Amino acid sequence: MREVHAALARGDHATLEELLDPAVRWHAGDPQAGCQNREQAIAWIRRAGRSGRPLPEIVDVVESGDHIVVVLQPAASAGEPDPPRTANLTTVRDGLVTEMVHYDDAEAALRELRRLASAASASDPPTASSGTAGSR
Repeated sequence: MREVHAALARGDHATLEELLDPAVRWHAGDPQAGCQNREQAIAWIRRAGRSGRPLPEIVDVVESGDHIVVVLQPAASAGEPDPPRTANLTTVRDGLVTEMVHYDDAEAALRELRRLASAASASDPPTASSGTAGSR
């Protein structure tokens, strides 16, 4: 995720394209809204880069399996001298970003990451034991 952010800061769209799955979705909670593929995501990133607004600073990266929360501190402005932290809950599969969900509240993204981690551990099959229980 730091590589994605560095590529964003450099305006390195070629690297971003390599890191995004062709069918990546990027939205704020409604998977049918927002970007539905890599081309749309790159187009949005290009428009945002032309806006002249500084990128938010990464203040934390929390990983759990295929899911990563990137906590961001948006830049201060005259209208908002101390903006609240936001976050993206990102899913990575086979080394590619497959989904990014934006949260205006970083704590909400971290709660969702914990929920996903709990659900994943609850659905894991039991592991085989090397003990001798049941053997004669």
